[in-house]
Amino acid sequence: MWSRIATDFNQVSEKYFSAHRSVVGSDDCDVCVWDVGSGRRLVKAKGHTGPVKVCVFSADSRLFASGSTDGTVRVWDTGKAHCLHVLEGHSRTVETVGFSYDSQLLASAGWDHTVIMWNPKLGQLTKKLLGHKNVIKTCAFSYNGEYLATGSWDFKVIIWSLHTKQQETLHGHTGNVSCVAFSSIGMLASGSWDKTVRVWDSRNGTLIFLLEGHNSHLTALSFSLDAILLVTAAEDGKLRVWDCENGKCKRTLKGKLNNITSCQFSSLGTIMIAGTHE
Repeated sequence: MWSRIATDFNQVSEKYFSAHRSVVGSDDCDVCVWDVGSGRRLVKAKGHTGPVKVCVFSADSRLFASGSTDGTVRVWDTGKAHCLHVLEGHSRTVETVGFSYDSQLLASAGWDHTVIMWNPKLGQLTKKLLGHKNVIKTCAFSYNGEYLATGSWDFKVIIWSLHTKQQETLHGHTGNVSCVAFSSIGMLASGSWDKTVRVWDSRNGTLIFLLEGHNSHLTALSFSLDAILLVTAAEDGKLRVWDCENGKCKRTLKGKLNNITSCQFSSLGTIMIAGTHE
Protein backbone atom coordinates (compact mmCIF):
# COMPACT_ATOMS: atom_id res chain seq x y z
CA MET A 1 0.00 0.00 0.00
CA TRP A 2 2.76 2.42 0.86
CA SER A 3 4.45 2.07 -2.50
CA ARG A 4 1.19 3.02 -4.23
CA ILE A 5 0.56 6.02 -2.00
CA ALA A 6 4.10 7.31 -2.33
CA THR A 7 4.35 7.30 -6.12
CA ASP A 8 4.14 11.09 -6.45
CA PHE A 9 7.07 11.80 -4.16
CA ASN A 10 10.85 11.77 -4.49
CA GLN A 11 11.14 10.47 -0.94
CA VAL A 12 8.39 10.22 1.62
CA SER A 13 9.44 11.83 4.91
CA GLU A 14 6.59 11.09 7.29
CA LYS A 15 3.06 9.69 7.36
CA TYR A 16 0.28 9.81 9.97
CA PHE A 17 -3.28 8.50 10.04
CA SER A 18 -6.56 9.86 11.36
CA ALA A 19 -9.69 7.73 11.30
CA HIS A 20 -10.30 8.10 7.55
CA ARG A 21 -7.42 10.14 6.19
CA SER A 22 -3.64 10.05 6.08
CA VAL A 23 -1.30 12.99 5.76
CA VAL A 24 2.07 12.60 4.06
CA GLY A 25 5.00 14.99 3.92
CA SER A 26 7.86 14.61 1.47
CA ASP A 27 11.18 15.89 0.22
CA ASP A 28 9.46 17.85 -2.55
CA CYS A 29 8.26 20.33 0.15
CA ASP A 30 4.57 19.38 -0.24
CA VAL A 31 2.06 17.85 2.16
CA CYS A 32 -0.68 15.60 0.78
CA VAL A 33 -3.90 14.33 2.34
CA TRP A 34 -5.12 10.90 1.23
CA ASP A 35 -8.33 8.97 1.65
CA VAL A 36 -7.34 5.82 3.55
CA GLY A 37 -10.09 3.62 2.15
CA SER A 38 -9.60 4.33 -1.55
CA GLY A 39 -5.93 5.36 -1.54
CA ARG A 40 -6.97 8.47 -3.47
CA ARG A 41 -5.10 11.72 -2.98
CA LEU A 42 -7.55 14.38 -1.87
CA VAL A 43 -5.35 17.45 -1.97
CA LYS A 44 -1.73 18.58 -2.25
CA ALA A 45 -0.84 21.42 0.12
CA LYS A 46 2.00 23.75 -0.79
CA GLY A 47 3.83 26.33 1.28
CA HIS A 48 6.96 24.85 2.81
CA THR A 49 10.20 25.84 1.10
CA GLY A 50 12.17 22.85 2.35
CA PRO A 51 11.59 19.09 2.68
CA VAL A 52 8.85 18.19 5.15
CA LYS A 53 10.32 16.20 8.03
CA VAL A 54 7.21 15.44 10.08
CA CYS A 55 3.43 15.81 10.04
CA VAL A 56 0.82 14.87 12.63
CA PHE A 57 -2.94 15.16 13.22
CA SER A 58 -4.55 16.76 16.25
CA ALA A 59 -6.53 14.35 18.42
CA ASP A 60 -9.82 15.57 16.99
CA SER A 61 -8.39 15.32 13.43
CA ARG A 62 -9.60 18.83 12.59
CA LEU A 63 -6.04 20.13 12.28
CA PHE A 64 -2.70 18.77 11.24
CA ALA A 65 0.75 20.26 11.61
CA SER A 66 3.91 19.89 9.57
CA GLY A 67 7.54 20.70 10.31
CA SER A 68 10.22 21.32 7.72
CA THR A 69 13.89 21.95 7.05
CA ASP A 70 12.81 25.54 6.33
CA GLY A 71 12.57 26.00 10.12
CA THR A 72 8.83 26.59 10.18
CA VAL A 73 5.81 24.73 11.48
CA ARG A 74 2.57 25.03 9.53
CA VAL A 75 -0.87 24.39 10.99
CA TRP A 76 -3.47 23.24 8.45
CA ASP A 77 -7.22 22.75 8.32
CA THR A 78 -7.69 19.04 7.57
CA GLY A 79 -10.84 19.42 5.52
CA LYS A 80 -9.40 21.67 2.82
CA ALA A 81 -5.68 21.39 3.65
CA HIS A 82 -5.71 25.19 3.98
CA CYS A 83 -2.78 26.67 5.91
CA LEU A 84 -4.09 28.48 8.98
CA HIS A 85 -0.80 29.56 10.53
CA VAL A 86 2.88 29.66 9.70
CA LEU A 87 4.73 29.33 13.02
CA GLU A 88 8.16 30.94 13.00
CA GLY A 89 10.49 30.62 15.96
CA HIS A 90 12.99 27.89 15.19
CA SER A 91 16.36 28.80 13.69
CA ARG A 92 16.99 25.40 12.07
CA THR A 93 15.22 22.25 10.85
CA VAL A 94 12.09 21.13 12.72
CA GLU A 95 12.30 17.38 13.38
CA THR A 96 9.25 16.73 15.55
CA VAL A 97 5.79 18.20 16.21
CA GLY A 98 2.98 16.97 18.44
CA PHE A 99 -0.48 18.00 19.61
CA SER A 100 -1.75 17.66 23.16
CA TYR A 101 -4.72 15.31 23.51
CA ASP A 102 -7.15 18.21 23.98
CA SER A 103 -5.72 19.83 20.79
CA GLN A 104 -5.05 23.06 22.71
CA LEU A 105 -1.24 22.88 22.59
CA LEU A 106 1.31 22.12 19.91
CA ALA A 107 4.96 21.34 20.59
CA SER A 108 7.79 21.52 18.07
CA ALA A 109 11.53 20.91 18.29
CA GLY A 110 14.56 20.10 16.19
CA TRP A 111 18.08 21.11 15.32
CA ASP A 112 18.20 24.32 17.38
CA HIS A 113 17.94 22.25 20.60
CA THR A 114 14.83 24.17 21.63
CA VAL A 115 11.27 23.03 22.37
CA ILE A 116 8.62 25.60 21.46
CA MET A 117 5.05 25.45 22.74
CA TRP A 118 2.34 27.02 20.57
CA ASN A 119 -1.35 27.79 20.67
CA PRO A 120 -2.25 26.07 17.37
CA LYS A 121 -5.63 27.75 17.00
CA LEU A 122 -4.27 31.27 17.43
CA GLY A 123 -0.86 30.60 15.92
CA GLN A 124 0.89 32.10 18.94
CA LEU A 125 4.14 31.11 20.66
CA THR A 126 3.46 30.50 24.36
CA LYS A 127 6.70 29.13 25.81
CA LYS A 128 10.25 28.02 24.99
CA LEU A 129 11.80 25.09 26.85
CA LEU A 130 15.59 24.84 27.11
CA GLY A 131 17.53 21.86 28.44
CA HIS A 132 18.72 19.58 25.63
CA LYS A 133 22.24 19.93 24.26
CA ASN A 134 21.73 18.38 20.83
CA VAL A 135 19.12 17.73 18.15
CA ILE A 136 15.65 16.98 19.56
CA LYS A 137 14.23 14.16 17.48
CA THR A 138 10.95 13.26 19.17
CA CYS A 139 8.22 14.55 21.47
CA ALA A 140 5.00 13.27 23.05
CA PHE A 141 2.30 14.68 25.36
CA SER A 142 0.93 12.71 28.28
CA TYR A 143 -2.74 11.76 28.13
CA ASN A 144 -3.62 13.89 31.15
CA GLY A 145 -2.07 17.01 29.64
CA GLU A 146 0.36 17.45 32.52
CA TYR A 147 3.62 16.58 30.79
CA LEU A 148 5.60 16.70 27.57
CA ALA A 149 8.43 14.24 26.94
CA THR A 150 11.27 14.88 24.50
CA GLY A 151 14.15 12.72 23.28
CA SER A 152 17.43 14.00 21.91
CA TRP A 153 20.72 13.11 20.29
CA ASP A 154 22.28 14.11 23.63
CA PHE A 155 21.15 10.59 24.74
CA LYS A 156 18.66 12.08 27.22
CA VAL A 157 14.90 12.09 27.72
CA ILE A 158 13.39 15.11 29.46
CA ILE A 159 9.92 15.18 31.03
CA TRP A 160 8.65 18.76 31.16
CA SER A 161 5.85 19.83 33.48
CA LEU A 162 3.43 21.97 31.48
CA HIS A 163 2.04 23.80 34.50
CA THR A 164 5.21 24.39 36.53
CA LYS A 165 8.85 25.07 35.73
CA GLN A 166 9.90 21.58 36.81
CA GLN A 167 11.64 19.14 34.50
CA GLU A 168 13.01 15.63 35.00
CA THR A 169 16.01 14.44 32.96
CA LEU A 170 16.15 10.68 32.42
CA HIS A 171 19.60 9.16 31.97
CA GLY A 172 20.47 5.68 30.77
CA HIS A 173 20.49 5.53 26.99
CA THR A 174 23.93 5.33 25.39
CA GLY A 175 22.81 6.44 21.92
CA ASN A 176 20.58 9.02 20.25
CA VAL A 177 16.99 8.91 21.53
CA SER A 178 14.78 8.54 18.47
CA CYS A 179 11.23 7.98 19.77
CA VAL A 180 9.12 8.49 22.90
CA ALA A 181 5.51 7.67 23.78
CA PHE A 182 3.27 7.87 26.85
CA SER A 183 0.79 5.17 27.83
CA SER A 184 -2.71 5.97 29.00
CA ILE A 185 -1.72 5.16 32.60
CA GLY A 186 1.42 7.26 32.71
CA MET A 187 4.25 4.99 31.61
CA LEU A 188 6.78 6.53 29.25
CA ALA A 189 8.70 4.50 26.67
CA SER A 190 11.85 5.71 24.90
CA GLY A 191 13.71 4.06 22.04
CA SER A 192 17.29 4.71 21.06
CA TRP A 193 20.06 4.05 18.58
CA ASP A 194 21.59 1.96 21.36
CA LYS A 195 19.05 -0.72 20.24
CA THR A 196 17.18 -0.67 23.56
CA VAL A 197 13.80 0.51 24.77
CA ARG A 198 13.43 1.91 28.26
CA VAL A 199 10.06 2.07 30.01
CA TRP A 200 9.86 4.66 32.78
CA ASP A 201 7.46 5.71 35.51
CA SER A 202 6.82 9.29 34.40
CA ARG A 203 5.73 10.34 37.90
CA ASN A 204 9.18 9.89 39.45
CA GLY A 205 11.51 9.11 36.54
CA THR A 206 12.39 5.60 37.70
CA LEU A 207 13.15 2.83 35.22
CA ILE A 208 10.52 0.07 35.07
CA PHE A 209 11.86 -2.11 32.25
CA LEU A 210 14.91 -2.26 30.01
CA LEU A 211 13.75 -3.99 26.82
CA GLU A 212 16.48 -5.64 24.75
CA GLY A 213 16.17 -7.70 21.60
CA HIS A 214 16.31 -5.39 18.60
CA ASN A 215 19.45 -5.64 16.49
CA SER A 216 19.37 -2.16 14.97
CA HIS A 217 18.42 1.43 15.77
CA LEU A 218 14.93 1.97 17.22
CA THR A 219 12.77 4.18 15.00
CA ALA A 220 9.22 4.15 16.44
CA LEU A 221 7.07 2.85 19.28
CA SER A 222 3.47 2.96 20.47
CA PHE A 223 1.39 1.74 23.41
CA SER A 224 -1.97 0.07 23.00
CA LEU A 225 -4.77 2.24 24.39
CA ASP A 226 -5.23 -0.07 27.39
CA ALA A 227 -1.46 0.17 28.11
CA ILE A 228 -1.09 -3.63 28.15
CA LEU A 229 1.08 -3.84 25.03
CA LEU A 230 3.94 -1.84 23.54
CA VAL A 231 4.99 -2.17 19.91
CA THR A 232 8.50 -1.13 18.88
CA ALA A 233 10.05 -0.82 15.42
CA ALA A 234 13.64 -0.81 14.21
CA GLU A 235 15.60 -0.08 11.06
CA ASP A 236 15.92 -3.81 10.28
CA GLY A 237 12.17 -3.92 9.54
CA LYS A 238 11.23 -5.92 12.62
CA LEU A 239 8.37 -5.09 14.97
CA ARG A 240 8.40 -6.41 18.53
CA VAL A 241 5.31 -6.57 20.74
CA TRP A 242 6.04 -6.37 24.47
CA ASP A 243 3.95 -7.24 27.52
CA CYS A 244 3.90 -4.13 29.73
CA GLU A 245 3.16 -6.18 32.84
CA ASN A 246 6.38 -8.19 32.79
CA GLY A 247 8.56 -6.57 30.13
CA LYS A 248 8.76 -9.71 28.00
CA CYS A 249 8.56 -9.86 24.22
CA LYS A 250 5.33 -11.58 23.21
CA ARG A 251 5.92 -11.64 19.46
CA THR A 252 8.34 -10.56 16.75
CA LEU A 253 6.83 -9.50 13.43
CA LYS A 254 8.79 -9.37 10.20
CA GLY A 255 7.14 -8.36 6.95
CA LYS A 256 8.37 -6.87 3.69
CA LEU A 257 9.13 -3.50 5.27
CA ASN A 258 12.56 -2.01 5.78
CA ASN A 259 13.51 1.08 7.75
CA ILE A 260 10.12 1.41 9.48
CA THR A 261 9.49 5.05 10.46
CA SER A 262 6.14 4.78 12.29
CA CYS A 263 3.93 2.23 13.99
CA GLN A 264 0.58 2.55 15.72
CA PHE A 265 -2.08 0.40 17.39
CA SER A 266 -5.71 0.76 16.40
CA SER A 267 -8.05 2.14 19.06
CA LEU A 268 -9.14 -1.41 19.91
CA GLY A 269 -5.57 -2.62 20.16
CA THR A 270 -6.16 -5.48 17.73
CA ILE A 271 -4.53 -4.00 14.62
CA MET A 272 -1.18 -2.31 14.05
CA ILE A 273 -0.07 -0.20 11.12
CA ALA A 274 3.51 0.49 10.14
CA GLY A 275 4.95 2.95 7.64
CA THR A 276 8.29 3.02 5.88
CA HIS A 277 10.44 5.11 3.57
CA GLU A 278 9.91 2.52 0.80
